[in-house]
Amino acid sequence: MSIEHNPKEKKNSAILGYGLALVLAAAAFVSGVQFGQREIPLNDQTAGLYNLFFGQEETVDPSDRPDLSKLWEVWDLLEEKYVTASSTAGVTKEERIEGAIEGLVDTYGDPYTVYLPPEEAAHFNEDISGNFSGVGMEVGLRDGLVTIIAPLPETPAAKAGLLAGDVIVKIDETTTEDMRIDEAVRLIRGEKGTVVILTIFREGEDEFLTIPVTRDTIEIPTVKTEKVDDTFIIALYTFNALSEQKMKDALTDYLQSGSTKLILDLRGNPGGFLQSAVAIGSYFLPAGKVVVTEQSGEGGEEHVFRSRSRQQTSLFSADTFVVLVDNGSASAAEILAGALKDHGVATVIGSVTFGKGSVQELVELDDGASLKVTVARWLTPSGLSISNGGLAPNILINRTPAERLSGADPQKDAALRFLRGEEVTSEAFEDTVTHSGLE
Repeated sequence: MSIEHNPKEKKNSAILGYGLALVLAAAAFVSGVQFGQREIPLNDQTAGLYNLFFGQEETVDPSDRPDLSKLWEVWDLLEEKYVTASSTAGVTKEERIEGAIEGLVDTYGDPYTVYLPPEEAAHFNEDISGNFSGVGMEVGLRDGLVTIIAPLPETPAAKAGLLAGDVIVKIDETTTEDMRIDEAVRLIRGEKGTVVILTIFREGEDEFLTIPVTRDTIEIPTVKTEKVDDTFIIALYTFNALSEQKMKDALTDYLQSGSTKLILDLRGNPGGFLQSAVAIGSYFLPAGKVVVTEQSGEGGEEHVFRSRSRQQTSLFSADTFVVLVDNGSASAAEILAGALKDHGVATVIGSVTFGKGSVQELVELDDGASLKVTVARWLTPSGLSISNGGLAPNILINRTPAERLSGADPQKDAALRFLRGEEVTSEAFEDTVTHSGLE
């Protein structure tokens, strides 16, 4: 969720290595995307609306261009034959071009590759400035459905009883069927003090739930710590600009506490700065270890992010260090958990993570529209794609909605028992689903 590469600072191109669309109100969380900070140069890119679709600029070999004669044939037939119904306004040429572009982008089937017309692009730029109110949760598309990834602690969303995994069926009176994330975010966010009514499908419930949520300015926690017997627990809620220092302070407290066992709780963490995940991973890994690989396309360029010389202790091991994850752990949280798992320095316990491991680039067009396009994907050190069904834990322990609402926490309980040396039995993974790192 980095705003280091702010489109207002670099007008024509911005890299968005993000987790998922946010419905929040704070500088570190933005509506529409979640940025992953990246130390790579940005190319100055411009594209006219007409040129983007019809390809009038010779930016590629003309022989590689598709034959658009069929499109023009249909265009001319519609011009010649279509009769507007008496109650229907005519469609302008500009609107037809916009629709053609949206259709082209939609054929890629990627929920994170989106065309934003000028008005939506203006809302998007407002969102990334952080000057708005929201309900304090992150949403994304799962199987084409607008799904809550993680309500943040002590936010209106959490206080209203919304849970990770809830499917948003309606926003006020608007159905979310075939709705893009950017549109859902725009409808959910709003002025502080106003109410948005969400109609929710929740697994295990016989009927839809109607949940009103009052929007507010969101204060996002970064780190909280506690000690249970000889186990020190660090809950990391986001990877923002403060996370590395907060984690360093928490790890110092851990080393001074006399505890010999550590739990890093990444549940409900929607991600954030990629560089924050790399920096925090450096406290647990020797210098030079791969934290994540960013891969551009099939056989494309790879950018490898490695740990730095920040390891505070070599005592971290899979017997004394547990990372907790769930279906609300996404993006940078999945990167960190995957790195610690692959290098064998921690045992990952919980449920399968969300599976958001791609990088988006925002290109502003000449007329004020924007194209947000997936340009790369993230791989764990072992080469597994985070987007391929999410990261599977070493030990699968699920947590039901009823347990979440009641405060029961079988995942945390399992982690504590594991660190006490007790046998913890993994639940069975679904045979029909392939997950990254499935064991």
